Amino acid sequence: MADTTDNTATAEASVPRKSSWRYIGPGIVVAATGVGAGDLVATLIAGSNFGYTLLWAAVIGCLVKISLAEAAGRWHLSTGRTLFDGWASLGRWTSWFFVAYVVIWGFVYGAAAMSSSALPLQALFPDVMDLKWWAIACGLVGLVFVWFNKYEVFEKVMTLLVGVMFVVTVYLAIRVTPHLGEAFAGLLPVLPDEKDSILNTLGLIGGVGGTITLAAYGYWVNAKGWTNTGWMKVMRLDNRVAYITTGIFVVSMLFVGAELLHSANVEIASGDKGLIQLTDILEDKYGSATAKFFLIGFFATSFTSLIGVWHGVSLMFADFVARYRRGAAEASGEAVASGSREKSWPFRAYLLWLTFPPIVLLFQGQPFRLIILYGVLGAAFLPFLAGTLIWLLNSSRTPREWRNGLLSNAMLVIAGLLFLVLCVKQVWDQPWAEFF
Repeated sequence: MADTTDNTATAEASVPRKSSWRYIGPGIVVAATGVGAGDLVATLIAGSNFGYTLLWAAVIGCLVKISLAEAAGRWHLSTGRTLFDGWASLGRWTSWFFVAYVVIWGFVYGAAAMSSSALPLQALFPDVMDLKWWAIACGLVGLVFVWFNKYEVFEKVMTLLVGVMFVVTVYLAIRVTPHLGEAFAGLLPVLPDEKDSILNTLGLIGGVGGTITLAAYGYWVNAKGWTNTGWMKVMRLDNRVAYITTGIFVVSMLFVGAELLHSANVEIASGDKGLIQLTDILEDKYGSATAKFFLIGFFATSFTSLIGVWHGVSLMFADFVARYRRGAAEASGEAVASGSREKSWPFRAYLLWLTFPPIVLLFQGQPFRLIILYGVLGAAFLPFLAGTLIWLLNSSRTPREWRNGLLSNAMLVIAGLLFLVLCVKQVWDQPWAEFF
């Protein structure tokens, strides 16, 4: 009788939910986390250098990321297992890669995220304190916020900040008065007549929103309470909303680059400081109110990436530790108590790792060898994600109904090849002679 009741409950739980806007949430989170200041600068520079020519590349970048996030979410919902469970089933090498990635990447990213969030605050309040102290304050606020709040509150705050990002970027795009005819022409796939234009184009496609946060999407889907195939339609709508939102952010900044910088032949620096330069240009052309408004949007963009990584990657690390604790307990016959990953010690330990050790880098600079390893591991993650998703979603590990179709396979193969090329370029460009 108990078995019948359990089966009935499972069947009822898997009844498809209607796609509805009221369910949207994890997609907003992944969009906000994935689009950082670096993505906005890269798109701004693309607009500055090539005008509207590469608009089509930004759109393709969104489509590629939709396919990756949808695949991660589909794995979680169709199998009832986490992405790390899937990776572990492919061999121990996945665990070694993941550990190296989250330890080195997290250490360097923590400092970068804190600095990025601090830049607009220092520009808004230049006489309050030094950039380093603003950065530390941002890291500590992110730590306290994620430490004491569950997913529901986290999602609401992220949605609010996304609203700020949306209003600011769209306002700027309208303010610069884009030439819509040229913009529509930019949807045709044409490469600029310049050296390395193919690699620049691939870089723009690959940089539109998200690295490890694409893998974290499945964890946020589960945190939302979506745990079975009944939520599949909802997840797919949520994912599309995520990357339509991302597309609007990116296209808006490309408009700004094309109209404000390209037409005036103005160059800005790469990296977050390019956005500070843009602030000065906006102030000269449109006044201090517009410049300050942009800085608020800049902060929202950077801080959502900070708290998004603090939450999402900590969930993944907690899952990694929990899986190995389960394995050890099963081998010894002990039971492992289950509980919320957000309150677990591995979750909080990784939060501390993201926050406190990187403070050293804020004062001492970033160690050369560590930065090279960070760049290589970061470049390798998306080929790893695309390749493993192809493997998992075409195998018996996934129920037949939810395995990849022709379109999903095509998009994931394109994504894998794209990121593999970018990875090879990143590795090739590293100064390995100085490393040794």
